[in-house]
Amino acid sequence: MSSRALAEPFFDALVVGVIDGDTIDVLVEGEMRRIRLSGIDTPERGQPWATKSKQALSKRVYRKEVRINEVTVDRYGRTVGEVYADNVCVGCELVRDGHAWVYRRFTDDAVLLSLEEEAREARRGLWALPESDRLPPWEWRRRGKANRHDRKGSAAKVDAFECGLKRFCKEMVSCKEARFHLEECGLDRLDGDGDGVPCEAICR
Repeated sequence: MSSRALAEPFFDALVVGVIDGDTIDVLVEGEMRRIRLSGIDTPERGQPWATKSKQALSKRVYRKEVRINEVTVDRYGRTVGEVYADNVCVGCELVRDGHAWVYRRFTDDAVLLSLEEEAREARRGLWALPESDRLPPWEWRRRGKANRHDRKGSAAKVDAFECGLKRFCKEMVSCKEARFHLEECGLDRLDGDGDGVPCEAICR
């Protein structure tokens, strides 16, 4: 994330769009701005719980007046800030309810970390998912980049299955696709008996 001097970091805005679980569009004096909630990271599209995280954020902020404490601006030009709705820290509540991870690359906030631990121990939200479905978003993105890189350099992968689009054996159209999701995407649910052969109805 880039840094710059911020003369007046607090401002009020109207939320007019919810992009995903940690990003919103707001109007500030008639100007549209995109806001990335600071300190948290939520599942990407295609990941388990992504839709629910987005819904949880929408329920808290959509069409509401919010106050934003601007922290910085990221490399995509988005404002990164703490968002408050009804005088409540929205990011904190998303973590508390199990809709978000603490984004450890950019924060070591003790309050957020404590709220995440509380949610994990109580198995709230995404923490109730099987462990194989609880991949941190930053790891998901890293794997996605690695897979795209591999596909560019390897004709064998140009058939180009993609992690995150399918989750169950009934969705696989071939054994090759099932093996990709097991070996490349880590979708262990496809190998129920742990013998290394996914979706045995099609991989015989």
